[in-house]
Amino acid sequence: MLKKLIYTLFLLIFGVTANGQVNNQPANKVSILFMGDIMGHDEQIWSAENRETHTYDYDTVFTYVRPIISEAGVAIANFEVTLAGPPYKGYPQFSSPASLAVACRNAGIDCMVTANNHAADRGKTGIAGTINRLDSLGIPHTGTFLSQESKEALQPLMIRKDGLSIALLNYTYGTNGNTVPEPVIVNLLDKDRVAADIEKAKSMKPDLIILFLHWGNEYDTVPSANQTEMAGFFFSKGVDLIIGSHPHVLQKMVWYRDGNEMTKAVIYSLGNFISNQRKPKTDGGSMVKIDLEKEGTSWKISNAGFYLTWVYTPIVKYRKQFYILPCSEFEKRPEFFDNPADFLQMKQFIDDSRRLLNNQNLNIKEYIYNGSSWLLNN
Repeated sequence: MLKKLIYTLFLLIFGVTANGQVNNQPANKVSILFMGDIMGHDEQIWSAENRETHTYDYDTVFTYVRPIISEAGVAIANFEVTLAGPPYKGYPQFSSPASLAVACRNAGIDCMVTANNHAADRGKTGIAGTINRLDSLGIPHTGTFLSQESKEALQPLMIRKDGLSIALLNYTYGTNGNTVPEPVIVNLLDKDRVAADIEKAKSMKPDLIILFLHWGNEYDTVPSANQTEMAGFFFSKGVDLIIGSHPHVLQKMVWYRDGNEMTKAVIYSLGNFISNQRKPKTDGGSMVKIDLEKEGTSWKISNAGFYLTWVYTPIVKYRKQFYILPCSEFEKRPEFFDNPADFLQMKQFIDDSRRLLNNQNLNIKEYIYNGSSWLLNN
């Protein structure tokens, strides 16, 4: 009873209702920031551990991107680990310390999506443990559920921010062959099932319906035919934004503009937000910001842009550290890097990413840091 009371008070203080709604006073503009895969490889766990107390702290990981995240009205990320408790382990069956989720919350991430191919890595214990721990931390989430009854009550996740209402749905193509034991649920990407859930979301009359999909082919920078076909299908059913994760590399971003109407956008893959993957193109990703503006009684996308991010892993006192860097802010600061090779590796990621996105994106440009602020590179 005491735990429930404390949780309820936390939600009220931070503007989140008990059914996962984020509330604020009405306004005319809201920005939504999307982040890709939050992974928990062995080296990340070892880096975060205090060897004396055997506690974990990930806060420094987000030091350089915290200002961007905190500025967003709503920040949503793919949480691609379980919180199943010890033994803590990375690939192939992830279980991270809950301190990782705490650091995400401290950095300004408001909501998590949890349906991904690693959701069932630790079976029922991992699925339920992740849900219960995120609940205890006051972090709204969707994609996995304790039971069918819980899913029916909590899906879609309704987010309310400054007068904007958002219905968020989350699905994964699979769970790496791992069984999802009853009664817990991992949302699977079945077109008919998703279409039915979209109809339920529409009945709640949100201003915006977002699908966050774990889909596509790993390490492929070009969306598959299946991805593009599904995107068109879900748009036809009334979805406004489709956000993709899973490939661990960037894929194109498309904003379909249509005058003053509410328009559609699809981000096929955000890439990795934080991980220990170091091969070319997997060592970074993007944060995508969608700006919405209210005109009369309806909302429309007024701007859409991306921030390139890269994971910097210097060795400090014989231990690898992890920092997410906003690329544009650091691409002209070689003196920041202890090892010149790290700077060159980041520059290679930037060059590869810009070559891909500048050629394939539609109406979604990069945010560039001018020394004091971030501006769209229009």
